[in-house]
Amino acid sequence: MEKHSLDCTEDQAWLGEGRSETQLTGDPSGAETNDEDRPAWDSKIQYVLAQVGFSVGLGNVWRFPYLCHQNGGGAFMLLYVFLLLIVGVPLFFMELAAGQSIRQGSIGVWKHISPKLAGIGYSSCLVCFYVALYYNVIIAWSLFYMGNSFQYPLPWQQCPVDVTTNETVKECASSSPTSYFWFRKALNITNSIQESGEFNAIMTGCLLAAWTIVSLAMIKGIKSSAKVMYFSSVFPYVVLFIFLIRGLMLDGAMEGITYMFYPKLEIWGSVQVWRQAATQVFFALGLGYGSVIAYSSYNPVHNNCHRDALMVSGINFMTSVLASLVVFVVLGFRAKNIALRCVAENLGVLNQMSSSGSNQHWWPWFNMTDVTSVSIADYREWYGHYGSMVGPKITDCNLEEEMNEGVEGTGLAFIAFTEVMALFPASPFWSTLFFLMLLNLGLSTMFGTMQGILTPLMDNFSLLGRHRTALTVCSCALGFIIGLLFTQRSGNYFVTMFDDYSATLPLVIVVIFETISVAWVYGTDRFLDDIEVMLKWRPPVVYKYLWKYVCLFAMVGLLAASLLRMVFKTPTYTAWNQSTGSETTLEYPGWALAMIIMLIVFASLPVPFGYIHSIVKNRRARDTPSPEGGDQEMHRERYTKCSSTQQMDSSPHQGHSQEDGVHPRTAFLPVGNEHYQLLPQEEEEEEEELDTGV
Repeated sequence: MEKHSLDCTEDQAWLGEGRSETQLTGDPSGAETNDEDRPAWDSKIQYVLAQVGFSVGLGNVWRFPYLCHQNGGGAFMLLYVFLLLIVGVPLFFMELAAGQSIRQGSIGVWKHISPKLAGIGYSSCLVCFYVALYYNVIIAWSLFYMGNSFQYPLPWQQCPVDVTTNETVKECASSSPTSYFWFRKALNITNSIQESGEFNAIMTGCLLAAWTIVSLAMIKGIKSSAKVMYFSSVFPYVVLFIFLIRGLMLDGAMEGITYMFYPKLEIWGSVQVWRQAATQVFFALGLGYGSVIAYSSYNPVHNNCHRDALMVSGINFMTSVLASLVVFVVLGFRAKNIALRCVAENLGVLNQMSSSGSNQHWWPWFNMTDVTSVSIADYREWYGHYGSMVGPKITDCNLEEEMNEGVEGTGLAFIAFTEVMALFPASPFWSTLFFLMLLNLGLSTMFGTMQGILTPLMDNFSLLGRHRTALTVCSCALGFIIGLLFTQRSGNYFVTMFDDYSATLPLVIVVIFETISVAWVYGTDRFLDDIEVMLKWRPPVVYKYLWKYVCLFAMVGLLAASLLRMVFKTPTYTAWNQSTGSETTLEYPGWALAMIIMLIVFASLPVPFGYIHSIVKNRRARDTPSPEGGDQEMHRERYTKCSSTQQMDSSPHQGHSQEDGVHPRTAFLPVGNEHYQLLPQEEEEEEEELDTGV
């Protein structure tokens, strides 16, 4: 099967600019690449668990349910599925196919298409490092809570007593036992980001333990991390199903589920909701990190990556729905308990007023002495008639208002859920199970994030590739040292900063350039041809138009919306006020805004720097006479031909192909050991010799 000739006018600006134009010859027999030095997955199940474990993370549990809750329930889910199908799956498939065909990490993949694009891979590595820094802090928090779950009663079940005054600690009385334990006992947080405070010794130890676990699991590459994946990827599903079954038995579960799925179609007219749905699709699949590319690069060449893309995306979405069900049955139970407690407190006040002989023409018609027999509906009906007559001491007890108070992120895991689990019988068991689930969700994502850093570096720098263990240990040690920023008393504010700003814009920029590289630089037709060789069937032509137009415009729109939001809405964070025992919203100080800008710029700079560096080196190579000039001219002549068939006719491998009696086929699919090699840094000069224009 012969490749179509390239169009001279359309592609001449990029022809000869990188490895994609060397057009590595495909083996006519279709034999798979067997790269002896490159690790491989022991089985397909290992690979699937790794991809699912990376893409299914804490965001599925504590971000998706919140977005669904705040943005129209079932209507948001429909919008999410729509964007998943037209943007998420095509981009996920693109990264899987690129990694599997070129068999390198993110740096090598984009350098392979053109040396000018190598900066995309370096940006991915930087963003992965940002995420790894704060993500492991969340794992450290989970370790701390899991360690505190082995006691009864749970330490966050009730407020402590001040020994000097023999009264409940004021900060806890003003908030709740779970909020007090989180902000004061776990974080010992300051009142703002400007008050750094000393290091939290316990959290520092937990962070060291978290990095040690990651280092030990990653020390042998995918051979060691894949074995851990069998547990860390599967166990969260076991726990989610256990919690769902237990939660459905709780009073208030049905109210929570009804609230979750009730559709509010008017939200489709909100640009903000579209932005949030697109962002969630983007981060749920782990696009742009390089981890998807790294994992797929260890696959056999003829693995069906299209089926993998559909399967992993489907599992990811169903996990989000499952987690949302668990969250809402638990929050429904919590909201109903709060509402019933409100009714009981108000009835107590009414009983006191009754005993004092107050006017009783507005007394409730139900039995105030038996609190358990009074339903929320009965109380609210009475309050609707007489609430204005009874004075400010009697309040409304609205279950929907409690449900409206959406909880996300750490507030959901470490405050709302801990409050509910304290109400369960055998609460230490449920608490241990929950935080063990969070620990495994975090670790499986952390393994993928670290793979997105280590694989490109080992592929691109042969020295690092020869010392995998030392690179892994040093990377984890560096992560722990920089991560000490997050173990200060103000560390939670920096975690919020990194989570909100360090990855979003750089990752969107990375994926935009990835899409441009495949769709417009390399060419969608040629990319689909290479996928056809791998899969032995051609993917639907709709991917061509999705990659070239829909995905690209969607990512540019997301970037514009995110930038406009940052410009017109001053970045803020939620701080804890110790004196009032409540959360307040504060604006970041000037130095923190400068830090946010530096994080974004620093992660995005490798893209333009890589382009400029490639051009400068290319010009120097042209201006510098070389003793191998004649040989170089031979290569120049080879790459100035516009027809891909003509290129291969002048190839040194021509004789071999003709002997087999098969047409040579051009592709960037490295099929065959003799035509494929890694791209170590030491060979960069040799690559630049091939970097010519037409």
